[in-house]
Amino acid sequence: MGPVTEQTALAPVGVIGAGAMGSGIAQVAATAGHPVFIVDAFEGAAQRACTRITESLRKRAAQGKLDAAEADAIAARLSPCDSVEALPECVVVIEAIVEDLEVKKDLFDTLGRTQPESTLLATNTSSLSIDQIAPAAMHPGRVLGLHFFNPPPAMKLVEVIRGEITTPDVMDTGVALVKAWGKVPVQCASTPGFIVNRVARPFYGEAQRLVQEGVADPATIDACVRTAGFRMGPLELTDLIGQDVNLAVGTSVWHQTGKDPRYEPTPFQQKLVADGNLGRKTGKGVYTYAADGTSPDNIPDEAKVAELVASGVVTNPVARTLAMLVNEAVDLVDRGEAGPADVDLAMTLGTGYPKGPIAWGREIGFRTVRDQLIELDKAFPGGRYRPSPALDTIE
Repeated sequence: MGPVTEQTALAPVGVIGAGAMGSGIAQVAATAGHPVFIVDAFEGAAQRACTRITESLRKRAAQGKLDAAEADAIAARLSPCDSVEALPECVVVIEAIVEDLEVKKDLFDTLGRTQPESTLLATNTSSLSIDQIAPAAMHPGRVLGLHFFNPPPAMKLVEVIRGEITTPDVMDTGVALVKAWGKVPVQCASTPGFIVNRVARPFYGEAQRLVQEGVADPATIDACVRTAGFRMGPLELTDLIGQDVNLAVGTSVWHQTGKDPRYEPTPFQQKLVADGNLGRKTGKGVYTYAADGTSPDNIPDEAKVAELVASGVVTNPVARTLAMLVNEAVDLVDRGEAGPADVDLAMTLGTGYPKGPIAWGREIGFRTVRDQLIELDKAFPGGRYRPSPALDTIE
């Protein structure tokens, strides 16, 4: 591996998986100038992805958002490919297939045998371990994570994830490629959930627990959290993401951390999923949704919002949420899994938080956060609210 040169920039890119994420990644790579070859296990899916991307590009051109000639040039770089084995030699192959470890391992076994040693092999997994995927490939040191966020053409952040045996030059090349594609890379170790999906767990979990505890109704909890500058409350956001999708990621992190109580799924969310109330896509989740997407039952009690925001940490949705976000971020940095600047950048770009949790911790005071968590741990013993020892030492 080496620096991204002009020759590398024009080298083919392989994308496995023609769904929304794979199609988006393919568009990003083609926009950057690469010939892109799309493979999908379902017959005709790769061709349909090329057609969808082309139509989207031409629509943007018709709206004046993209030069028409450039739209045609990007589309011309996209090609369906019949199989993984039929891919040409690529600078990188990125998989965006089902989140199933055994299926991914089978794929990387094939890629390791059919792509030259110089090819980066990347997974777009949102929560599975790079260290469990990489050994399936020949020359596993070239395996890394390139975790894009949806939709990839619009979202700037890419988590560049190192496994235990990912070589430094592979990481350097991955970072350089991401930059060359007009994206913003953050680096992290292969920790459960990486940066964004690990640090964000409390944002959802605290709101669900506050509802379970009877502190307030969902609309009021969401309104409280929005007062801190978040564009959406956590409960309405999980309705947008899909309760099933959010629960699956959270459950994966919980299992990978040895069922750490910090990440234990809530009965509140489990019941929503069991009942089929998955959010906007089913018309009902935490809230109900009209045909136009509005939610007639998302109406907060404004007097209660003011009361809760002014209350102590045990019943204050803002204080609880921020304390847990800061604690999670500090722990991640203390373990050496990501740097503080990368954590803050990931959370502001990847989730739209108004501030990064490390910056928030400095503003609130890390010792204040520690004291809040000690109070929460006394009120709700069991380990969820244990403060990171690093809160006493971080500056």
